[in-house]
Amino acid sequence: MDSLITASARALAAGDPLGALKRVALRNDAPALALRGIAMAQLGDFPRAKELLRRAARAFTAKEAVARARCVVAEAEVALASRDLSRPAKALDGARATLEQHGDRLNAAFARYLAVRRLLLIGHLDDVERMLADLDPAPFPPALRTAHEFVIAGIAMRRLRTNEARAALTRAEQAAHQARIPALTAEVESAFRILNTPAARRIARGEERLLLLEEVESLLASKALVIDACRNVVRNADTVVSLTTRPVLFALARTLGEAWPGDVPRDVLLVRAFGARFVDESHRARLRVEIGRLRRMLRPLTAITATQRGFALKPRTREVVVLARPVEEEHGAVLAFLADGESWSSSALALALGASQRTVQRALDELAAAGKVQSFGQARARRWITPTVPGFTTILLLPAPLPAE
Repeated sequence: MDSLITASARALAAGDPLGALKRVALRNDAPALALRGIAMAQLGDFPRAKELLRRAARAFTAKEAVARARCVVAEAEVALASRDLSRPAKALDGARATLEQHGDRLNAAFARYLAVRRLLLIGHLDDVERMLADLDPAPFPPALRTAHEFVIAGIAMRRLRTNEARAALTRAEQAAHQARIPALTAEVESAFRILNTPAARRIARGEERLLLLEEVESLLASKALVIDACRNVVRNADTVVSLTTRPVLFALARTLGEAWPGDVPRDVLLVRAFGARFVDESHRARLRVEIGRLRRMLRPLTAITATQRGFALKPRTREVVVLARPVEEEHGAVLAFLADGESWSSSALALALGASQRTVQRALDELAAAGKVQSFGQARARRWITPTVPGFTTILLLPAPLPAE
């Protein structure tokens, strides 16, 4: 490898893409194409980076299997950064196997981390933890140890284990300082801000206040009956009743929870649950049916009694709390993913949300009409972005199993 390629690689490792480009910008041999692709990715030009890395992979000969595999890994990292989550995992797995076969343990481990981060983004936390169990970060350089701690922190945040998340981010901060890469340090600082900004609202006895993530964790571990509007469940420390597929029942439960210890008039319940403008006997009959269903589902947690004017909760605990998102609006889950500051395609959002691409596209069109998101590019290259809601974290909207599961 010639001196210019070596100097360019060292510049990239130090987080200096412009310095790397100065040395190889006019070269079209395979190593230079690969380095130019990585540099363009660090500068944020992901389409150009993908093109250069693909050209580099084709330019390497069959005898240069390791170099070709490294290009595949680099392209996978660009795909992850640009939130191209639909990219097949087979190519990355094949590249990882090639690197392991040729003794390139460092890049093979990096390929595994890319697969782990993709699974983390779409909420497959159990799979992530199984893959992490096979990885020992101790022999890795600081930048890769930082990535390892980021994954641990991401799992802990989604599972609402804030002490574990804070400890992982502290280790990530130390590794990032050792790596001396400013972008890594900035990413750690951004992750720390998630732990120190409001994650939800607590509504109880007619009063509201914002909660940090660790306060949400404490609330869910308490003896209170929590009606969780972030995940559409009703729970206490021991029992979780999911109403994610029963929006009418959850609307009734939330309305009763917000009014506790008082009751809720039947007309109010009809409006909140069914959106009824004009109430007739058929609406009242349906309300009785739905209240009966809710009683059966919430029997392990609370009773629901009829009053003279409506219904009220009679919990087995001394406190009822409604846990709501810090900012509630339609299509909040879509906004939660876009709020990470990255550009997403509608197909990637659909994969992460577990929804159809058409449903996600309709949501994006409505948000765009309201001026809340913006798009750039055309056809398959179209991406969506939005500014983060200032002062709030959206961690409770991201996909994850319930903390009790």
